[in-house]
Amino acid sequence: MKKFHKPNTSSSDNKNQPLIIYGRHAVLSALKNPKRKIQKLLITAENKAEIEKIAPHVPFSIIDKKDFNKILPEDAVHQGFALYCTRLESYDIADLVEMAKDKKRCCILILDQVTDPQNIGAIIRSCAAFDALGLIVQDKNSPLESGAMDKAAAGTIEFVPIARVTNLSRTIETLKENGFWVMGMDGYAETTIDKINKDGKIAIVMGSEGKGMRRLVQENCDSSVKLPISPSVESLNVSTAAAITLYELSKQ
Repeated sequence: MKKFHKPNTSSSDNKNQPLIIYGRHAVLSALKNPKRKIQKLLITAENKAEIEKIAPHVPFSIIDKKDFNKILPEDAVHQGFALYCTRLESYDIADLVEMAKDKKRCCILILDQVTDPQNIGAIIRSCAAFDALGLIVQDKNSPLESGAMDKAAAGTIEFVPIARVTNLSRTIETLKENGFWVMGMDGYAETTIDKINKDGKIAIVMGSEGKGMRRLVQENCDSSVKLPISPSVESLNVSTAAAITLYELSKQ
């Protein structure tokens, strides 16, 4: 009998250690990405025809649905797809600066110690939906790519540039030096994001789920803005706030 093993998801997880992506959109998008190194594809019998049509070059094994429970988290919505593969390599801040060089208008989203993989996955999906140039996270205090993150991103992690950086304050300075106006999302700011000038290159910093932006990061921003929400609501989930922010910035 074949044995399947759950991946190590601890904070000490090595970046080069394979992960398991699950869910139809996440797996099919990964199979189309030449940057992924595929190791093993597991599917249920009803998905055989779709895989043979979309990715005929990829070998696969058919397993029962109950076997997915042995390799995936208990609450994983896998839809009969699981893919063992390598993590995507992160971009460098210099890559994003180069991508922005010839653009008159673009947006980069920066996350200051957002730690929930599903929130990050949902934010990646919003970056794709509203044409953000890329996403920046702090390497030390942001989770590695995971199955839960990829599932929440619904396949969009394959084409949204994500840069992992050591120091967010230095990164903000680099963006400023290259023509970006950097704004921090702060519920106590006087200006709402729908009132700002959206022309040019903009970088938006969003703080962590509980503490918000760290003081030093906030001090390095050019200005602060807030969402135009009811005063009876203190804040929104960070992934919801990111979606609204990116939508507002995408308006002409």
